[in-house]
Amino acid sequence: MLKSYIAFDVETTGLSPAENEIIEIGALKVRDGRVTERFMEFIKPKSPIPPAITNLTGICDESVASAGNIEQVLPEFLEFCQDDVLIGHNILFDYSFVKVSAQTLGKPFDKQGIDTLKIAKVIHKDLPSRSLGDLCDHYQITNSAAHRAYHDALATAKLYQTMAHYYEEQMPEVFLPTALICRIPKSAPATPKQLALLERLYRQRGLTPSWSKASLTKSAASQMIDALLSGGNSI
Repeated sequence: MLKSYIAFDVETTGLSPAENEIIEIGALKVRDGRVTERFMEFIKPKSPIPPAITNLTGICDESVASAGNIEQVLPEFLEFCQDDVLIGHNILFDYSFVKVSAQTLGKPFDKQGIDTLKIAKVIHKDLPSRSLGDLCDHYQITNSAAHRAYHDALATAKLYQTMAHYYEEQMPEVFLPTALICRIPKSAPATPKQLALLERLYRQRGLTPSWSKASLTKSAASQMIDALLSGGNSI
């Protein structure tokens, strides 16, 4: 069993690392099997948090109102990680968001990692679900605040240690760290219909557009339209 590592999790405004944003990072540093440091930070996104994300995580715009932005928080997290092996559940999802944000800031983030979901798919082929919540139920691991970054990271660390305790001796190759490689799909551009609606909404509110037609993505345009239609005057 790996005795020193970092378990981490992120909460985001959507599923696309190319179009959506990180709103919370949670991580714990393990040394010789014990938690020695914790990282728990909200991040204020550029766009409003969608209601579906608030319903899932409990994180709303008010939660992140006084938080630092990605340019402030991410370098602190990268420093926290240093050269440690990362552990996560469906780790490439979380890793891809951090990777894209790091690239945007011109910072390297190339890591080795262990995916507890990948392990579970090998050792628990009989289970109908290998979600973090269902695996925690299977092993009677308590997660006091599911879908919050730090608590999911802590549950993942406990899950890793439990599965390694029971199965690593039988299948050591399944528990080895591997290079984390993610391919980020390009963002779809905003549609002509979205651009026309945005221009009309901006004119109606007397606002000056701060976005570029050439670079605006479909997802970002959708979020901006939703914010304007809900009564917002600034994006």
